[in-house]
Amino acid sequence: SELIADACAYLSECDVIGLDTETRPSFTKGVMNKVSLLQLSSGERAFLFRLNRIALEKPLLQLLSSDRVVKAGVAIRDDIRVLRQLRHFTPGGFVELQNIAPEYGITDKSLRKLAAIVLSVRISKAQRLSNWEAATLTEKQQRYAATDAWVCTRIYDVLQHTAKSKRTRHDTANTPAQR
Repeated sequence: SELIADACAYLSECDVIGLDTETRPSFTKGVMNKVSLLQLSSGERAFLFRLNRIALEKPLLQLLSSDRVVKAGVAIRDDIRVLRQLRHFTPGGFVELQNIAPEYGITDKSLRKLAAIVLSVRISKAQRLSNWEAATLTEKQQRYAATDAWVCTRIYDVLQHTAKSKRTRHDTANTPAQR
């Protein structure tokens, strides 16, 4: 609880943080698991909150509701929805990277594609369907989860410092974003 408060105090001092969530995959039709993990990252430090083990406590709710701190992510509406299933809060300061990417001529909208186009980095998705409710998260799971949140801060930052374009780059078929 004190660790959560300390992490939230640090993150609430940031102008921009990256946000992502992970949910244990269900391979049964119609069965959806509750969100297991909330990842929040500054440009320097990432924090993993194991929501299958801890409550969505007040410091987290205050951070998620804050209009002062930009929370950048991809498919962020889904993240907000799964978090609000745990506890109601009024979302504040959320920025959908998929909505701002087209202003820069980017039509590929998955996090992997955005990271490749904007940052020239390749993000592995190998851990995506792993068990996020495991007793202990592996180092690979932790790195994957932290990277997904951190890379959102970097993409947001680069886009904010890039001139907007009317030209389209990497215009592949406009398929719905996949994560």
